[in-house]
Amino acid sequence: MSKSNLEILSYEPSPLGTLCLRRRELLSRPGTLVTEVTLDHEFLMSSLYIESEQALARTAIEMHAGDDLRVLIGGLGLGYTAQEALLPDRVAHVEVVELLPQVIDWLKSGLLPLSSELNDQARLAIIEGDVYQRLAGPPAGQHDELHDVILIDVDHSPDERLGEQSVSFYTKQGLLAAREHLAPNGVLAVWSYAESSPFVEALRAAFEHVRVEPITYENRLIDEQRTDWLFFARG
Repeated sequence: MSKSNLEILSYEPSPLGTLCLRRRELLSRPGTLVTEVTLDHEFLMSSLYIESEQALARTAIEMHAGDDLRVLIGGLGLGYTAQEALLPDRVAHVEVVELLPQVIDWLKSGLLPLSSELNDQARLAIIEGDVYQRLAGPPAGQHDELHDVILIDVDHSPDERLGEQSVSFYTKQGLLAAREHLAPNGVLAVWSYAESSPFVEALRAAFEHVRVEPITYENRLIDEQRTDWLFFARG
């Protein structure tokens, strides 16, 4: 791929807007290919910045002392959260719930950087669905269908959402409903690109232990630091 090339891998409508999956070579780093997703022509995610997505899964799993862990992930994205969740041997199963069938198709058809690795994972299941709707309803009732770790990486932040279907999740009542899907000692973790004091208050009203971690990294494209925020809750 030449420096001037921008390869459009997929461009199609979705319930949330027009999705574009593209791959390009960084002008500042010849030979470095980056996969990006835009929604209605606004930047959504990039394979260049994955630190906070990895930290979301890694930290939440480290907070749980058990074995044979069952992990539920809301949002597939480019797959880096799922990849990180699958690294520990004590994780027995990872289930990803993705709203958009287009994103699932990208993975299955080999368009994502992690397609080969994740498609070969026997411990990984990816299903189409609305994770917020699932967490708002009652769990199936069987203990083995509860999850030890739930990771949510869908919206930009609790206050800037991709759709209104997730509004109730960020309230005390929504979090109490989500808590019912956790097995004993389970951990809930939520990714955000911004801090949210109202969400922290809701977490503290619904859970006994709450932890907030900023993840700061260098935005190499514009030579400045950026901070994402991770929210963890247990008990």
